[in-house]
Amino acid sequence: MSADQNQNIASQKLQQHLISLKNWMEQWKIKVNPAKSSQITFTRRRAVCPQVSINNIPIAIKQEVKHLGLHLYEELTRRMHIIAKRRHLELKTRNMNWLINKKSELSLENKIIIYKTILKPVWTYGIELWGCSKPSNTKILQTFQSKTLRNLVNAPFYVSNATLHNDLGIPYVTEVIRTYADHSKQQPSNKKPLQPTSNRKKTKQNVARGSH
Repeated sequence: MSADQNQNIASQKLQQHLISLKNWMEQWKIKVNPAKSSQITFTRRRAVCPQVSINNIPIAIKQEVKHLGLHLYEELTRRMHIIAKRRHLELKTRNMNWLINKKSELSLENKIIIYKTILKPVWTYGIELWGCSKPSNTKILQTFQSKTLRNLVNAPFYVSNATLHNDLGIPYVTEVIRTYADHSKQQPSNKKPLQPTSNRKKTKQNVARGSH
């Protein structure tokens, strides 16, 4: 990854790094498949960084890539990731519909357990990154959750989504995002706070005086 105001310089930096990486891989006998590599430019400008190469083979330029389960778009919007997760959720729901549909003989408690342990982790993954997305994007997942809960209990049309969430004890998507955000803020930092220069000087002076 390289960053620069000029797209040509950014590509030059990246190409130099790839050359150094190529030498290191040859030393350790590691092979890279350029066909499985992708180049993406994260920017809101129309200009795109020139194409780079590995082993003199050009790397394909794409507008969207998948990295560690997260779908990254060139404009760094989270909508594409959320849409991909919604499709994944719908596929999983269809595969286990015989277990959680309204005609299933499975108890409601077990249906809720299936939702919490199988379906919910799909959309909560990476929530620390996409959770700051605008409400119109998070609504895509909220619609899925409300629809799924309604299907679990076979609720009639006049039962509101608020009633479903309250009775089943399932928080809204926005509440889950807020919970994860608060948890991240409470995580202790491994970095020790730097002591101000003035305080460090005073401490040294005090130690020196004490030694005399």
